[in-house]
Amino acid sequence: MNSIQGFGVGLRTEHYSAFETETQPRVDWLEILSENYMVPGGAPLWHLDRIRRDFPMVMHGVSLNIGGTDPLNMDYLRDLKELVQRVQPGWVSDHLCWTGINGLNMHDLLPVPYTQAALRHICDRIQRVQDFLGRRLVLENPSSYVAFAADEMPEWEFIAEMLRRADCEMLLDVNNVYVSSVNHGFDANTYINAVPAERVRQIHLAGHEVQDGYLIDTHDHPVCDAVWQLYGYTLQRCGSVPTMIERDDNIPALHVLLDELDQARQIHTQVLAVEECAA
Repeated sequence: MNSIQGFGVGLRTEHYSAFETETQPRVDWLEILSENYMVPGGAPLWHLDRIRRDFPMVMHGVSLNIGGTDPLNMDYLRDLKELVQRVQPGWVSDHLCWTGINGLNMHDLLPVPYTQAALRHICDRIQRVQDFLGRRLVLENPSSYVAFAADEMPEWEFIAEMLRRADCEMLLDVNNVYVSSVNHGFDANTYINAVPAERVRQIHLAGHEVQDGYLIDTHDHPVCDAVWQLYGYTLQRCGSVPTMIERDDNIPALHVLLDELDQARQIHTQVLAVEECAA
C-alpha cells in the first residue's frame, strides 16, 4: 500500500475522538506508534480499528533495537508482524539506533558509531527483519548530541551506504538533521545532498528545545523557521515525499497541528511549482 501520499499527523490519544466523529479533510494519512498497539486487546485496538476504516496508516516503532548487540527480539517481531497484518500499513519504520542491552529496554533512542563494523552489523540485522516481515524496513535518521571517537565516516555517508547495502528505505527527519547539524557543527544541506532521494519514503517535521547550549529533539514545540527552510531545500532535492508533523508532548488541539500541516502543504506547493517552471 505504498500509494500513500500527501500530508499526515501522528495519531495520539488526545485526538481519537476528533478522528472518530468528525471528517478531517486536511489529513491524508496517520502514523501510529507501533508499540502502543502491540497488545492483546482493549481500548487501543478498538480505537485503532475504528479510525483505520477511514484513514490510511503507516507504522512507526521505537523498540526494534536495530543497532543493538542483543539478538533480535523474535517475540517483538512476531507481535509487530501481527500488527502489520491487522493495519496493512503503507510502510513500517523505526530508528537507526540502539535502545538497550542484556534484555533491558532503556526507552531511549541511542546513537550508533559510524564505523564499517557497525554498518555490517546493522545491515545484517535489517535484512533479517525485512525477510521476517516480508517487506522493506524504513529507518529514521537520529538526532544526536555527542559523537563517537571511533567514527570512521559522517552520518550521511553511513546512512547512504546502509540504504544501498540493506536495500531498505529512509524516514528523513528534517528536524533531526537540523538539530544534529547545530550540535555537531556541520552543514545541514550537505547532509540532505548526500541522501539518496529515491530511498526517502517519508519526512518528519517536528519542534525542539534549547538546553545548555544544545538543541534537544523534544517534539513539544511547533516547527521552527530554520526547519521549514530546510524542508523546502529537502523537497528541492527529493521531490514530493509524504510528510507529517510529529508532536509527542505539549500536544495542542488538532486544528493547531493541522494549521502546521497546511504550512507544509504551502511550502510543498511553492517548491514544486518552482521546480516545474525550472524544468
